[in-house]
Order: sequence, then structure tokens, then C-alpha cells
Amino acid sequence: MLMSIAETDIRWLEEPKIGLVEQLYLPAIFAGLQTTVRHMFSPKVTIQYPEEHLPLPPNYRGVHRLNRDEQGRVKCVACYMCATACPAHCIDIVAAASPWPDREKYPETFVIDELRCIYCGMCEEACPVDAIELTSLSDLTGLTREEMMFDKEKLLSVFDQTVAAGTDPVRTSTGKLGTASELPR
Repeated sequence: MLMSIAETDIRWLEEPKIGLVEQLYLPAIFAGLQTTVRHMFSPKVTIQYPEEHLPLPPNYRGVHRLNRDEQGRVKCVACYMCATACPAHCIDIVAAASPWPDREKYPETFVIDELRCIYCGMCEEACPVDAIELTSLSDLTGLTREEMMFDKEKLLSVFDQTVAAGTDPVRTSTGKLGTASELPR
């Protein structure tokens, strides 16, 4: 059953009258010029990127690294905890029997797809031996997909580079609220 609408419920609108000034777009032009002049005299925030770098926060998550132990060996014990915790499924590990007596396994291959990674830090949180960390290196580049697949040797070279530069991550021990909440030392 259809109900009819009362004539008093209907309100007719008329098209607004546009004056000569609005027809010439003068208010819009003046508003645009005002914005341009305001930007010309406001303080500049642009940086010249390759020469200048913005300071990164202390808990910045950049390129991964595989840590070495005291004897210079890879610290990873191939437990697959990082690969299991990774929501992006970008970590691939192939385990092998360890040649050292202090552990059962070590990673024969360890590959991280940096293009697939979302840099959430779950791998770092899940690792029981602190073998994987996210560094503060932000200039990650590659021209091909293969260059962005970081294997064990490349991840260990990132460790060597960050240790030599003294830019170790600040998230090396877990506080009460987790590693992301820690202040720099």
C-alpha cells in the first residue's frame, strides 16, 4: 500500500542566483592567490633528501640483520619461530644439522623478502635467541626483486655494517611493555 506525500511536506528549491562577481570566478581566484602568497612566506619544511636526512625515531624499524654470537657464527638456531610469527610470510629458512656441539641446528639458508615484509617486528619479538633484529638503516634500495631477497650472507653483512658504524638497534632487550616501548639508552 503506497502512502501519498502531503503537499505541505514538499519544499521546492529554487536555483541560486549567481552575481557577476561569481560568474567571473573572482572570489575563487583571490582565494587561490591568498593560498599561494601564504605558502611563499611560510617557513620551509622541505629537506634536500640525498644530502640531508631527517632524524629517525629511536624505535624505527628498518632493514633486518642476523646477529652473530661471540665466536662470529650466526646466532640463529633454525627454530622457525620468526617464520611462524611473520604475518607477511616473508621469511624462508632451511635448517641443517649444526657443525657446532652447542646447538642442534643452524640455518643452511635464511632468506627474507624485503618487498613483502611489513616491518612489524614480530620476527624480532618471536626469536628466543635474539638472532634477528630490525636495524635503523632506512636507505633500502634495489633495482630487481632478486636484489631485495636478503639471504643469510647479506643479513650477516648488515650486522657487520651496523656494528662497525655503531648503530645497533635500541631494541636489544625486552622491557615490561615490549621492545617498541623502550626509550633509547
